[in-house]
Amino acid sequence: MTNDPKLYTLSRRKMLAGLGAVGLASAGTGLGTSAFFSDEEEFVDNSIVAGELDLLVDWQQTYDFGDGHTFVSAHPDHDGDGEQSVEIDGEVAKYSDYPDEEDDDSNGANIPVLNCENIPPLSEAEFGVDPVTGEEMDTLVQFTDVKPGDSGEITFSLHLCDNPGYLWMQADNVSESGGVHTEPEMAVDSDNLPDLAGAINARLWYDEDCDNVYDGADPVDIMLTLDFSGSMLYDQYGGVVSNDEIQVNGNTYAETTKIDLVELGTRQFLDYLQSQNADVNVGVAYFDGEGSDDDEPRTGILQPMTTDLSVVDGALSGLRQKLANVVAGGPNDNVGDDPNVSDPADGDGDPDPFSNADSIATGTYIGEGVDDAQDELASNGRSGAEKRNIVLSDGESFNGTGSTQFSSPTGAADDARAASPSPATDVYTINVNGSASTLLAMAGAAGESGGDPAFFNDVDDPLDIPSVFGNLAAQTVAEKVIMQDTLDNVLAALADGNGVPLDGNRATLYDELNDDPTDPDREAFRGDGVMHCVALSWELPFEIGNEVQGDTLGFDLGFYTEQERHNDGSGPEVAA
Repeated sequence: MTNDPKLYTLSRRKMLAGLGAVGLASAGTGLGTSAFFSDEEEFVDNSIVAGELDLLVDWQQTYDFGDGHTFVSAHPDHDGDGEQSVEIDGEVAKYSDYPDEEDDDSNGANIPVLNCENIPPLSEAEFGVDPVTGEEMDTLVQFTDVKPGDSGEITFSLHLCDNPGYLWMQADNVSESGGVHTEPEMAVDSDNLPDLAGAINARLWYDEDCDNVYDGADPVDIMLTLDFSGSMLYDQYGGVVSNDEIQVNGNTYAETTKIDLVELGTRQFLDYLQSQNADVNVGVAYFDGEGSDDDEPRTGILQPMTTDLSVVDGALSGLRQKLANVVAGGPNDNVGDDPNVSDPADGDGDPDPFSNADSIATGTYIGEGVDDAQDELASNGRSGAEKRNIVLSDGESFNGTGSTQFSSPTGAADDARAASPSPATDVYTINVNGSASTLLAMAGAAGESGGDPAFFNDVDDPLDIPSVFGNLAAQTVAEKVIMQDTLDNVLAALADGNGVPLDGNRATLYDELNDDPTDPDREAFRGDGVMHCVALSWELPFEIGNEVQGDTLGFDLGFYTEQERHNDGSGPEVAA
């Protein structure tokens, strides 16, 4: 086996115009998938087994003739009507099942329950029919009779399975024609030149909520509610996730723990909000369990809400020590009126992840953490701002060794979403190899029921924690625009060289058009099927004249990926 990428051109029905490359270990399973497999080569039964790299893609394409969205094509589309849909365990999920209730322009969202196990192969994909002519589409996107005011959009959901990888977006098979030379066009375009791509305005962006709509920014009040239980730090309880060293806030640790990744992710979260001048008010809550002598659970507010994000950043520094103070330290007689409260700042805990943790406080009181965060939103939240609680945990909620009972985490989340007490709060959850069923049941929009997968992040590998916080940061501000220009120029960028390099963590500041693909701020997309969405929208302005009458345009879109390991993101120079 060599380190050269393997290229396989597939038919239009199996792949988007054969874009990208398919690795030997996954041929036919992913759109534009490729790999350098030199990271995990071993001989098994006298044959070489390579690490897998599968990129699965789904999409929804719509067209607006001026009277609302028309479904053009989708994948998967189990009934062939152009609307994304899939049957899973006898239940049909559809694009229109997931509209953004807070966005009047949203008519649905790419199905959030799609993953590496249930996305059908691209051999089953169809390009649909031209909404104007009714004929089968020759390319993924095509225009045959565009009128001023017409618009459209396509959102791709990207699911990189197994190993992390770098991704590029590409365009190919761009074909443009002057078409029928109508009499009004003759008066302004005697040569019948193809003018359509240059006349259409286009936007390429990361559609963070996958709803086919570009979202601007609104004021948001945010609580970060973090698991401070021993399993986030101590190796004895699974806190050490890698023997690789990690650098956090100038500190270098010889091993990587879950709480290190939380510190890295939350501080990147804040850095991105600051860089975008986000209108946010942020606080931090924490929850652990209780010691045998405690009569109160060890939960509380690490940082009251403030618009000064540098203060929040300071509160999130040194989380190893602060967690250890809560879970391994003794009660602090100087905290408030209660002698049995452990303070994150009292310095009496042992932060060594390999120390004996037999005597730490036990239990995971997720519900109390959610209640504390909700009280903080009620006390220090701003009128008119959206309320959001981001809850991260790696375990099931359960009693510790003390004398108190824990409150139901799902009950606490239900109360927060229902404004009991006020305010009504969106509850986002991050499950780090813990109780997925509990954290999914907690997740949902303000005023809605729980169990909404669009608000739930299931992290199989703790190394993905920073990427999840990056995605959530990107959902807090205006969605990141990669390029806004004429469609002609956007397609030129996508068709140039390897295409446009995409960033797997939008919280790291990377310029896709101007920065080097190997820039350290460009991160690989994480494996384990974490869902990312990228979108292209277009509109023909009303002021466009007769020069585009009869013009036609078609093009294909696709993606290329290569493994992160043993690659630097420069790409193998596979032409788009």
